[in-house]
Amino acid sequence: MSPQDAARRAEDVARGAYGKLLAMLASSTGDIIAAEDALADAFVAALTTWPARGVPDRPEAWLLTVARNKRIDAARKDQRLVIIEEVPEMAAPAETDESLDERLKLLFVCAHPAIDAGVHTPLMLQTVLGLEAEEIARAFLTSPAAMAQRLVRAKRKIKAAGIPFVVPEPAHYPSRMSAVLEAVYGAYAVDWMAGAGDLSHEAFFLSTVLADLAPDDPEALGLTALIGFIEARRDARLADGVLVPVPEQDTTLWDKALIDRSTALLQRAATHGVPGRFQLEAAIQSVHAARAVTGRTDWRALSQLYAGLVQAFPTIGAAVSRAAAVAEDAGPAEGLALLDQIGFDGLARYQPAQAVRAHCLERMDRRGEAAEAYAKAIALCTDAPSRRWLEQRAAALRDTSC
Repeated sequence: MSPQDAARRAEDVARGAYGKLLAMLASSTGDIIAAEDALADAFVAALTTWPARGVPDRPEAWLLTVARNKRIDAARKDQRLVIIEEVPEMAAPAETDESLDERLKLLFVCAHPAIDAGVHTPLMLQTVLGLEAEEIARAFLTSPAAMAQRLVRAKRKIKAAGIPFVVPEPAHYPSRMSAVLEAVYGAYAVDWMAGAGDLSHEAFFLSTVLADLAPDDPEALGLTALIGFIEARRDARLADGVLVPVPEQDTTLWDKALIDRSTALLQRAATHGVPGRFQLEAAIQSVHAARAVTGRTDWRALSQLYAGLVQAFPTIGAAVSRAAAVAEDAGPAEGLALLDQIGFDGLARYQPAQAVRAHCLERMDRRGEAAEAYAKAIALCTDAPSRRWLEQRAAALRDTSC
């Protein structure tokens, strides 16, 4: 195996198994930073060893063993560290009850009330779901350095406060579940845009586990429905590496069984009579899913649902999506007017806002301004499929302008 192949394999394992490995290492001592260091050393060892000896049959178990040994060696040299007495065996690369349990513990530790609420979701995104500080900072529209500092402080607080690594009793779910669901969806969205697959599959799996863990939590049900609706479109989202917008996707490629399951989950959530953000977002996706039956997108329903979402749970993403839906329902001028009214900081640096602006301006035949907006959107784009789609739109605009 070449060094390049070994590096790619190690990267694949890191992306898909980082959270479960870290959780299994950290739970025995409560020291997340030391566990991260040991796991990083194990990945370095993989890059050194695998090209010469080949990738082991159970790469996750190999990494866990090496990381555990690194952790023990470090603790023997530094008395401030706690020696790991036992790490649960990872008997096979597949999912195990032990690895799942450790991840759930770490999720709820990161959402503990003793930790600053503003860092709950970023902390879970990094520790359990393996996102880099730079990716997290981009999602939260802040600098990587500032985000990294906040994450380190939170990890130190977990160790210093002796927060136990346990899945809390159901009575404590309400104080923590919201942040846990937010992190799982954040990981799914980041990986979905990147088109990688491993992390989004993991996030979908965790969402179903959380819905089973808290079957009477309408937002847990709503999140699983939301991700399910999106996941049902996986096979239709790209064409030759280019993003295909949802209204233009081939509905015959959608997973009908997954759509039906998501619809049932959303209906179950609605019976509780406590609407929440994820239920509203799932309802929006159900409107898109209905096109497979009706043959059309109900933009009026979408604009109304987004209006409710913005009013109840205002975010920059919801506000921009509302403007996009209104542009399709009431016309591009109305959509552009709504876009210009958005008061969130960072709007000019938010790529979807520039893409919606470009589309509205193009439909209004303001070609020069549309070209400028497309250029800004392309410059801000961080995933290749969306960038290629924007580049195609910009090229088509230039062609029709000639």
